[in-house]
Amino acid sequence: MGISFTLTDAEKNFLSRLARMSIEAGLVGKAVDAIPSPADALDRQQGPLRRHLGAFVTISINNALRGCIGSIVGQEPLYVNVWRMAASAAFSDPRFPPLTLAEWRGDVELDISVLDELTLCPNPEAVEVGRHGLVLQYQNQSGVFLPQVPVEQGWDRLAYLEHLCIKAGLPKDSWQQPGARLFWFEALVFPA
Repeated sequence: MGISFTLTDAEKNFLSRLARMSIEAGLVGKAVDAIPSPADALDRQQGPLRRHLGAFVTISINNALRGCIGSIVGQEPLYVNVWRMAASAAFSDPRFPPLTLAEWRGDVELDISVLDELTLCPNPEAVEVGRHGLVLQYQNQSGVFLPQVPVEQGWDRLAYLEHLCIKAGLPKDSWQQPGARLFWFEALVFPA
């Protein structure tokens, strides 16, 4: 297992600017006719900006979570996905009220996580904290954690799996039950 794509510094910078533009457009109520597309210099043939990759945008203020929304599986080109997820993280995370202009002008940090393809985890013992993101599906419930979450929380592998179950609204040992499906992925995470 390993990440099947790379992003150049220029591509990361483009995605970072795009995420910020999306949030700023929402803050001032400006409708955008078309999402800015990558410049020719960035638009590599079959490059990652055009691949249908999952992406999450995380907003933090003073090191506290302020919004995080994403798509595990990309349904559109990565740059379009990042644009949409940035606006969703800022204005549609059900855990928080919409981001305000005053907050935006403060100490706001953005992180973008670009997800590689999801695959069935062959063995939960192989999960590496900090490397693997996880998705659990069981009894019509599901939960997801990005690879950086267990590191931020100080969890070991067992605590990671248990908290994933809890996030899915399940008992903490559900990952061990027959019929439970555990998927893993890797992600490229960078500040925006």
